[in-house]
Amino acid sequence: MKPKQLIFFSMLLCMCAGAFAQQTGPAKPYSIVIKGGHIIDPKNDIDAVMDIAIKDGKIAAIAKSIDGTQGTQLVNAKGMFITPGLIDLHVHFFWGQDGSGYMNARAGLPADGFTFPAGVTTVVDAGSPGWKSFELYKKQTIDQSQTRVLAMLNIVSEGMDSQNESDIEHMDPKSTADMAKKYPEHIVGVKLAHYSGRGPLAHTWIPTERTLEAGRLANIPIMVDFGSADPYLPLDSLFNIKFRPGDMYTHAFGGNPEVGLSSQSGRESIVDISTKKVKEYAVRAQKRGVIFDVGFGGSSFLFSQGIPAIKSGFYPNSISTDLHTGSMNNAMKNMPNIMSLFMAMGMPFKEVIKASTWNPAQQIKRPELGHLSVGSEADIAIFTLRKGNFGYYARDGKIAGKDRLETEMTIRAGRIVYNLNAIAEPNVLPAAPGQKPANAPQNP
Repeated sequence: MKPKQLIFFSMLLCMCAGAFAQQTGPAKPYSIVIKGGHIIDPKNDIDAVMDIAIKDGKIAAIAKSIDGTQGTQLVNAKGMFITPGLIDLHVHFFWGQDGSGYMNARAGLPADGFTFPAGVTTVVDAGSPGWKSFELYKKQTIDQSQTRVLAMLNIVSEGMDSQNESDIEHMDPKSTADMAKKYPEHIVGVKLAHYSGRGPLAHTWIPTERTLEAGRLANIPIMVDFGSADPYLPLDSLFNIKFRPGDMYTHAFGGNPEVGLSSQSGRESIVDISTKKVKEYAVRAQKRGVIFDVGFGGSSFLFSQGIPAIKSGFYPNSISTDLHTGSMNNAMKNMPNIMSLFMAMGMPFKEVIKASTWNPAQQIKRPELGHLSVGSEADIAIFTLRKGNFGYYARDGKIAGKDRLETEMTIRAGRIVYNLNAIAEPNVLPAAPGQKPANAPQNP
């Protein structure tokens, strides 16, 4: 190359480099800055308008004012509420074609399509897999989801397959505990569900005892969906004799209110319908650490139970959906709908957020989740609290409400995964895991 050509080429390179630098600009200290939102963070007792900065997938700063130009993306959350990413403690996500019930079957759901639009970043599958099917579940659901998917192993070896749930011979405490100890990062509890024995086993504590044994062997809590019994098994015994502090009773506001009164078989309820008061033993159990979980489901909630309980100050420890194909288009819908329903019944907004974030994180022994502390993984939900005339229903009626939560944005591990009203600047089109969005900002 001739000297003049070399000089011209060098000048051209410098001009291109300068133009590129001008286009991209210097690297910014934060990937995302969220400005102007009202943060509700029960763990850290934050209830104020503050800004949040995110870097490397973690919360880098929380302050009254953070310069929005310091973020590669700026999110305008003015007039909105910012919470930790929601934790749904009761879902069924073992989707597939080869099984039955909620185990590798069509009643299950793929996680990401039903979590992020609801502000949910972490779920707990409540017993869809058992120890025999968990590794398939891990491969099929946990490993394929952007949502953080945790699980409670069903005490029934195969899982919630609709065929063996009332067969005690399929309940193996040791094998269940061994699988839980093999995958402690994914398995957070043991689940008993739907047991309804026949003949001499119509009234037995054996399934509960085997579930408790598995929980003790693995040092994890258990969750019980009591099924039914003839005659009924008293909840007082379950809560205050069988359960340890930290064990969970799901579908807490369901059951058959006539059990113990006009009927002696089925599943008891925690509110006495004759007095409209929460039974003393349930209050005593909650005070000693027994967990009451909503698990709304398709028909596992009654206003005749929920309204008197909330009015008396007996709040659920955790709000959860029992999400599956049979409940998602029913009265339940999603987490924000159930949270709004509990507000309509009189549960304070901050308590609703606590029962959907920090409480369930503690219940599953994951204290790193459910809060917005600096240094924690940036799992964040942003909501609009809409005002208007709304309705909420269940199998025993409906109630009116003046507030409804609507998800505006969900951030999982520092990345925007749901953005309803384009409140980010620039707005980046989502991409499949491992792929870079086509219009991603130049600065990481």
